[in-house]
Amino acid sequence: MMAEGAGTGRTELIRRLGLEPYVLELEIDGLTVVPPEVHGVPLAAFDAMADWLLEASERIVGCRFTLEDGPEAEVEVPDGATRLGERGGENTQFLLPQLARGHRLFRDLAVNPVAVALARYMIGLRETRFSSHNAFIKWRGGYGYGPNLGLHADQGASPQPWGRTALAANSNWTLTDYTLEAGPLAFVRGSHRSVSQPLQPGATRRAEPVICPRGSLIMFHGATWHGAFPRTAPGMRLMVANYYRHMMTLPQEEFRNGFPRDLAGDCADPATFATLCGFADEFPYVRAERPFPRVRGAAAR
Repeated sequence: MMAEGAGTGRTELIRRLGLEPYVLELEIDGLTVVPPEVHGVPLAAFDAMADWLLEASERIVGCRFTLEDGPEAEVEVPDGATRLGERGGENTQFLLPQLARGHRLFRDLAVNPVAVALARYMIGLRETRFSSHNAFIKWRGGYGYGPNLGLHADQGASPQPWGRTALAANSNWTLTDYTLEAGPLAFVRGSHRSVSQPLQPGATRRAEPVICPRGSLIMFHGATWHGAFPRTAPGMRLMVANYYRHMMTLPQEEFRNGFPRDLAGDCADPATFATLCGFADEFPYVRAERPFPRVRGAAAR
């Protein structure tokens, strides 16, 4: 659903980038899949990001990971590593956060013109900000999030009723093929128009997989009900989730006061990166930034 008060500038941007079919899918289904020939990120970049994530996983976990076989050792994922599933099954996934601090590839991805244009279409041209840059590292496991598939709406922490304007927008970049056996994203078509959290058990019965090849960009509205199917095939599913928010909501990761300015300048579009970080925003502040009054004519101290 388009943000309230969307101006001609945003509409013209969508038209110039040739994104009208994808915007129509966002309006109707709450989700769209954009192929590489449209978003412009080369497949070599996806392979490089996958290699970086596999190496990072090895450093963090302590064993080698491969796309073909997953972790080479038996890995125990502690409770709390993911919060969407039902207790009772083996957890075979973890979150790798703050990717934009790790490599320029991820900073470039965060300001991809197509992803940013679609996020701004849903949230607002001036109101869109970064919330987080994470990767989901997933391997074979028949339980996944459990019977309810972890279905949720990303803007669920915001008070209801929600309006037409998205309070969040999610971009999922698939670094591996999404097949049903690979444990793909699950979503409920048109659920963003319910403007509520998933209504169970009907939501799970209506959930369908998002099937798409490596190198795809999946964009969806913050009110779209989504989760994931378990991975039943050997190997791994890697995905980068660049999450955008309305500036009135809290970010998952602190950007305005905490993200290194030198890294923000080292990307494909430093101006857009700085805007989405909120570097020029008034809030939140960590010290007084507005001038105080002084007695007229008094000497400066």
